[in-house]
Parts: sequence; C-alpha cells; structure tokens
Amino acid sequence: MADRNRTPARRSPRPGRRTAPLALACVLLAAGCSGGDSPAPEDGPRPARPSAARAAGPGLPGMPPLVDTRDLYAADRPNRLAPQVRDFPSRVYVPNTGSDSVSVIDPKTYKVIETIPVGVQPQHVVPSWDLKTLWVNNNRGHDLTPIDPATGKAGKPVKVHDPYNLYFTPNGKYAIVMASMDRQLVFRDPHTMAVRKTLPVSCGGVNHADFSPDGRYFIVSCEFSGELLKVDTEKMKVIGQEKLPFEGAMPQDVKISPNGRTWYIADMMADGVWVLDGDRFTTPRLLPTGKGTHGLYVSRDSKTMYISNRGEGSISLLDFATGDLVGKWHIPGGGSPDMGGVSADGKVLWLSGRYNSEVYALDTRTGRTLAKIPVGQGPHGLAVYPQPGRYSLGHTGIFR
Repeated sequence: MADRNRTPARRSPRPGRRTAPLALACVLLAAGCSGGDSPAPEDGPRPARPSAARAAGPGLPGMPPLVDTRDLYAADRPNRLAPQVRDFPSRVYVPNTGSDSVSVIDPKTYKVIETIPVGVQPQHVVPSWDLKTLWVNNNRGHDLTPIDPATGKAGKPVKVHDPYNLYFTPNGKYAIVMASMDRQLVFRDPHTMAVRKTLPVSCGGVNHADFSPDGRYFIVSCEFSGELLKVDTEKMKVIGQEKLPFEGAMPQDVKISPNGRTWYIADMMADGVWVLDGDRFTTPRLLPTGKGTHGLYVSRDSKTMYISNRGEGSISLLDFATGDLVGKWHIPGGGSPDMGGVSADGKVLWLSGRYNSEVYALDTRTGRTLAKIPVGQGPHGLAVYPQPGRYSLGHTGIFR
C-alpha cells in the first residue's frame, strides 16, 4: 500500500494431481478454450500438494471453467484479447495519488497524452469483471471514477466509501471493495456498486488478494497488522486468519502460481515473498528477494514471476518451475518500482515509480529499462489496458 508513508523499524526475521482432462475444462465454448497451450511446469518446494478431489472438484457456481486446469493463466497468452476489447486503444493508465489525477501513456511513444482529473487520492485503476470499464479507486475521495477504455473518457463518479482496492468474484456476481481504513470487505453489485454485504475483519489494512483455482476462496493481505485472511467466496465469511512469522511484517501483493498449488505474498518489510500452501493455510516460508518487495506479475508464458522491489529499484525474477530466483534487473539511476502490469504482447513490464513521480517500461527479454516517463505525484496502481484474458478479477489486472 503506497498512500501510507509509514517507515516502521526494520527487524530481522524470526527463525521460524492428477488434473481432469483438458476437454472437461472446455465444456463451454463461450469460455474461449483453445487447448493449444502447453501446461505450466510444477512449482519448486511447497508445503503440500492438494488432493486430486480438491483440484478437480466443482468450481464456484457461475464461474467460467478454466481454459486449462494445469495453468490458471492459459487465457492470458500474448495478444489473445477478448472480442469486447480488441478495438480498445492500447494505453497505460497511471493513478497519481498525490495529484488526484490519472496520467494516460501511449505505450508506442512512451509519452503522456492526457491527464484526467479524478477524486482524492486515487490508488489503483481496476478493470471490471466484464472488461468494459476501468474503475479508478479514489481512496480518500470515497468514490470510484469510471473510465471508458474505448474512448478514454471519464464518467460520473460513484460514491463508495474507502475504496482502497477493488476485486471481482470469479463468477462476476460481486465486486469486493478492500476498505482498508474501515477494516471491511464490502461485497457490492459489480455494475452499480450497491452494497450487498459488509464483512467486518479484525486485521488492519486489507490490501491485495487473489483467488483459488476453483474460485471458492481468496486470500487477502492485511498490511498494517502483518496478517493474512482466507475468505470463503460464496459464503462471504472469513474462514482462516494467521499472523506472518516476522516482526513488523507488511504484506502487499498476492499472487497464485500457474498450477494453483502455491501462493506468493510480497512483504515490503520482510524484503521478500512468503510462499504459502493456500489450501492448508499453514505457516508460510520467506523467500528473500530485495528491499521493499511490493508487486507480483506473471509473464505471458506462465513461466516467470516479476517481483518489484520498491526499496532498491530492482525487479527479481522467479522461475515457477523450480520456485527459485533466477535473476534481478536494476533500474539505471535507481527508482521505486511498485505496481503495474505486462503489455498485451508480453514484451514490456510497466511499473509505477511510487516515490519518483515516474513510470518505468522494462524489456521482459533483457531487463533493459526502455523508458522513464514523468507523471504526477505518487504514481501507484497503474493498469496496462487492454490485456489478454476472458474476465478480470480486479486489482491492476488479474485475468483468467
């Protein structure tokens, strides 16, 4: 979370399936199954392997079946845009938390082509479940500004209290507002944003999330109390809560591995990612990556995770096949890489420079910094749009 300029004292860590045939996952033609993608390889060391029954069990009612049960990101291959977004202009939308605006970048020229005024303290630009709207989360303005990605024009703000971050259930039934200061998860209508259920939580700073392969639960980071929540999607209730084994932990982004067996949680105070068995929800282990670990992004071939280390101006590379770190890119002259996304063709990683009023474009093949683009103050959860995928789970773009 980047709107809180907290710098807690740093401390040292405590010691501390068989899958169903692809044909079964492609029953509905509307799901966009191609069957042509290679499966993601196995992850590296993990606490435990889920049972075959758990992996092949029924999904959340109304959720589109996975394109490939062996790879959650199989629908996100290069340039595989859904029909409803194919004609949208390619843009990078950057919420400037300190400037109450969104900078719009043309990725071809690396230049800001428009600045859109929005509400107070915009945090993230979030694609809607149906891919038709970009929602700007104006955290302290207590509203959401809709942007039409076809035209780039902003619409009338919708009143929503404390919208720090925004997600959508995999079946598209609810939007979930991460009301950080209110200590609530608020389930809302995904179009009107009318409240459907408010779920109070006992942790501080609900922040980022991701969903299980079957969509039946999701895991949430609580940055101010150093905790994780496990939430039943359909019942809309907390079914697990645990404190991370690091004094002063500050968990941020959450991402599940392509094969659905391992969860990764970035921690900007522990300077690494927590590796978690989400099904068992047991104590995770810490994988050190770099100072101020913050954002997690999956490559278009599902082989690599890009990990932004905001405190040292670097990006670590994790190999999903082994679970090992295989490289690190450094931004020339330093920087504060935070949130972002991968271009539709998979060739460029876009990240906001949280404390440098700039945006970075990095070549995903070489790690070379292609551009540093000046934007407003406090750029945060930027969205690269459009991106491949059939529907959005929220944040800056989690697509399946």
